[in-house]
Amino acid sequence: MRIPAFLPRIIGIANIVVLTVALIGLSLLPGDPRPQARQEPGAATPPASPRPSLAPVGQPPGVVATPEFARQVRANEAGRVPVLMYHRILRKRRAPLDRTPGQLRKELEKLAERGYVPITAREFVTGDIHVPAGKFPVVLTFDDGHPSHFGLDAAGNPLPGTAVAVIQEVAARHPGFRPVATFWVNREPFGLRERGAQEAAVRWLVEHGYEVANHTWAHPNLRLLKRKKVAEQIVRVERLLKKLGAPPSTTMALPYGSPPRDRKAARAGAWDGTRYDFAGVFLAGAEPSLSPYAKKFDRGAIQRIQSNGMKGECRKWCSQHWLDWLDEHPGERYVSDGDPRRISVPRERRGKIVAKRGLQVIAY
Repeated sequence: MRIPAFLPRIIGIANIVVLTVALIGLSLLPGDPRPQARQEPGAATPPASPRPSLAPVGQPPGVVATPEFARQVRANEAGRVPVLMYHRILRKRRAPLDRTPGQLRKELEKLAERGYVPITAREFVTGDIHVPAGKFPVVLTFDDGHPSHFGLDAAGNPLPGTAVAVIQEVAARHPGFRPVATFWVNREPFGLRERGAQEAAVRWLVEHGYEVANHTWAHPNLRLLKRKKVAEQIVRVERLLKKLGAPPSTTMALPYGSPPRDRKAARAGAWDGTRYDFAGVFLAGAEPSLSPYAKKFDRGAIQRIQSNGMKGECRKWCSQHWLDWLDEHPGERYVSDGDPRRISVPRERRGKIVAKRGLQVIAY
């Protein structure tokens, strides 16, 4: 069974409308308490954790794929990849997009048990996919740089209950589950206002293999802005991240999943002498993404899946539905051959991919 050609468009349009309404409603809610993630003026900056010995974090040892090996592990690197979208992680949900730490932990445990291995959005769009043979990549993404995503305690460790703390806990219980994710931030990363605290947070994440990248300065609907203003929103965050010690953003997520009228302006441009050029721009829904090797993979409009159960409108496009769907249709899922230098696909799928960056294709 394959996804009908018309279904992604219908689902995508519906989900973006619903998501936009939800996000606007979320933004109108009164601010939630942020004491655990905000560092007040004059407070000591938590010490930086030592740089881990593995880089990138948790990547498996390499193998050399052959046609016979690819057949044995049923490799299919033309398959679909779930890119999961999270917003606030709160002990008590206050909006449809919120998840609790318990819900996040349960979903990550399920992913680990089913054989998924996290990679960052940067690794995904660049095809730098280091996942053991026979396993499936998954991309964990968090929008808005909310305090519930990350914070450091006085000892320099992730604050309990934050997204990063939950990811680290699940990874500790499942050694094959890489503790990495992508955080797309705005002008106050993780609710932190003091530069020292911002630097400490970004440094910890980058040094531990997480990606911190661009979600625009003020989270506007880019479709309502002129091209110059779109570029300004993006460049101001790039300049901030550079000051905080993060590398230039390879990816960005569109606020509300809404592209500017000139879609190219979201992916590349310049403002006030500073240029940007992203390898991938992510939407807000509503299905698993195509493989980055697929001929039809659109780097300017990469699909994501909202993390949620199968209730109401989420019965057809949120994470529980799509993860179950991929289990029921394993031939549609991306299965790694364990060799990032080669792209292994069933022979009938050879025509659906394009080999880029000189990677060798194995069709078995």
